Amino acid sequence: MARFNGFPEATLVFLGELKANNNKTWFNDNKPRYEALVREPALALIESMAGGLAEISPHFRAIPKKVGGSLMRVYRDTRFASDKTPYKTNIGIQFRHALGKDIHAPGFYLHIEPEGCFVGAGIWHPESKTLGRIRGFMDDNPAAWRKALQAPAFAREFNLEGDSLKRPPRGFAVDHPLIEDLKRKDFIAIKPIEPAAIHSPRFPQSVLKDFRRTDAFMRYLCTAINVNY
Repeated sequence: MARFNGFPEATLVFLGELKANNNKTWFNDNKPRYEALVREPALALIESMAGGLAEISPHFRAIPKKVGGSLMRVYRDTRFASDKTPYKTNIGIQFRHALGKDIHAPGFYLHIEPEGCFVGAGIWHPESKTLGRIRGFMDDNPAAWRKALQAPAFAREFNLEGDSLKRPPRGFAVDHPLIEDLKRKDFIAIKPIEPAAIHSPRFPQSVLKDFRRTDAFMRYLCTAINVNY
């Protein structure tokens, strides 16, 4: 596989054009551009991050495959969506836990699109059993949760985002000291990144550095649901 030398300067332009021409005819006519500007550099990026990701944790996977790997497919599942446009207009790369296919486990994520790029870490829309484990662990280990969120590099660079309940979850008092976090339905930490950064050959190292900043947060979530970190 080719060495990662940064995403081409035209990558974000292509994604913008795809958004404006989100149909099968245009995409098929521009498929060679998709391969050259999106898929090929994304797979090279994934491959280049494998070693550094293993140093952060041996339990997460960087899989540079066209189908079924870390690069999320460009085709949207429109079966139950009101938006029937067929293609995703962003590059989504997920570095899943080794157990990610069997359970809903935390993972690392990279998102690239003209409107905004970001790195993410955590767990999105966990099933009710997994969500219950996280809340129970947080209730039993509040000091470690606060410490994870207050880790200097993490607190300076990342914000928690995602959906939350309007009312406290069952079994938790409205005046619980961590009630706002216990109401979360997602435990996702997000850091925006400059779009221009994707063009640098050093971009993989920058992303890995950001992933390392989430170490305490990711370790806490993995411990909460009893998977190795």
